[in-house]
Amino acid sequence: MNTQTHSIETVLAALLVQLVVIVLSARIAGSIAVSLRQPRAVGEIVAGLMLGPSFLAAIAPGLSGSLFTPETGASLHLLSQIGLILLMFQIGTDFEFGLLSETRNTKAVVYVAIASVAAPLASGFMLGWTTAPILAPGIDPLVFSLFVAVSMAITAVPILGRILRELQLTRDEVGVIAISAAAANDILGWLLLAAISAFASASLSPASTALQIAGLIALLALLWAFGRPLVRWLLRRYSPIANTVPTNLMAIVIAMVFLCGVATQALGVFTIFGGFLVGLLFHRHPAFVTAWRHQVGQFVLTFFLPIFFTYTGLRTNIWGLDTSAEWGWCGAYFVVAVVSKVAPAYLAARAAGIGERPSAMIGVLMNTRALMELVVLNVGLSLGFIPQSVFTMLVIMAVGTTIMTGPLMHALLARAGLKRDQLFEG
Repeated sequence: MNTQTHSIETVLAALLVQLVVIVLSARIAGSIAVSLRQPRAVGEIVAGLMLGPSFLAAIAPGLSGSLFTPETGASLHLLSQIGLILLMFQIGTDFEFGLLSETRNTKAVVYVAIASVAAPLASGFMLGWTTAPILAPGIDPLVFSLFVAVSMAITAVPILGRILRELQLTRDEVGVIAISAAAANDILGWLLLAAISAFASASLSPASTALQIAGLIALLALLWAFGRPLVRWLLRRYSPIANTVPTNLMAIVIAMVFLCGVATQALGVFTIFGGFLVGLLFHRHPAFVTAWRHQVGQFVLTFFLPIFFTYTGLRTNIWGLDTSAEWGWCGAYFVVAVVSKVAPAYLAARAAGIGERPSAMIGVLMNTRALMELVVLNVGLSLGFIPQSVFTMLVIMAVGTTIMTGPLMHALLARAGLKRDQLFEG
C-alpha cells in the first residue's frame, strides 16, 4: 500500500467512525425528543450541538479531538449538502398545493409571506445596526446588519415540513399555507443572501441582479412547460410497484435533482432550492411520493440530515458567550426574532380572513427556523459576515424558536378541540 492510498484509507476510517457516532447519537436523541413531544429533528439538532465544543469538546477535549479530525471536515460538509438537496426534494413532493386554489388561502399565503419577511427584515436590520459596534467591530456594519436581517427572516421549510408531517397537517390548509409562505419566504431570503454576498464583495450591479432574476424566472418556466410533461411520461414508463421506485426512475430523478441544484446555484439561489423545485414536479403523483418516502426518504432522514446538524454543532460553542452582556444580547436577538415573526404572520393571516386559532398556528409555524437558519448562518460565518459570538447567538435563536414550535402547536390544537377539517371554520 503506497503512502497516498494509506492516507486515504486513514481519513476514510476516521470518517466512518464519525458517521457511526453521528447516526447513533442522532437516533437516540431524536427518540428522546419524540418522547418529550418534540419533533425528532430537534433531538437531532441537540445531538449535533452536543458532539461539538458546546459539550463533548468541553468535557473530553482529547476524545473530541481524536474523533472529529480536521481532515474529515470537508467530507462531512459535502455529505451534509447532498442530504439537504435530497431532503428538499422530498419536502417538495409532500404537499398538496392544490388547496391554494381557494382565493382565501392564496391571499393568506401572499399576506403571510410578505409580513413574515418584511417585519423580521426591518427588525433584524435595526438590531444589527445597533449592535454592530459592540458585537462586530471589525465587520462592515451595513453588511453585518443586512445579514442579521436575512437571518431573522428565514423560515426552515424542511424542518417545518417534518413538524407538519408529525402533526398530520401536511395536507391541511394550515400546513399548506404555512409551507407555501415559508417557501416564498426562503426564496426571497436566499436571493437577499446572494445579493448581500455580491454587495460585500463589491460585485453587485443592477444588470447582474436583473440577469439573476430573469434566469430564475426562465428556470421556473422551463420546469413548468417541460418538467411536468417529462415527469408524467417517466411515471408512465417506470411506474412504482408495491412502494418500490424502479432503479431506472430513481437514477433519472436523482440526476434531475442534482442538475436543477447546479442550475439554482449558478443563479445564486443555492443548490438545495433546486431539489425543492424538482420535488414540486412530483407532488401530484402520490404513488411515487409514497414509494420514494418508503425507499429513499427514510435513509435521507436517518443518515444525511444528522450529518448537517453535527457539522453545524462542531462550529458552535455555546460557552463562547462568556459575559452577561453577551447573554443579554443573545436574549435580545431571541425576543426580536420571535416577536417579529409570530405577530406579523398572525395578523396577516387574520387580515386574509383566516380564523383566530388557525392564524395563531400559522404564526407559530412560521417561527420555525432551525435547518434553513443554520444553513444561512454557516454561509455567514464562512464568508466573514458575522463573528463567532453572533454565530452562536443566532444558532441558539434558531434552535430555541424551533423547540418552541412543537409544544405551542400541541397546545393550540388541544385548545381548539376541533378535527383538522374544522380548523378553518373561524
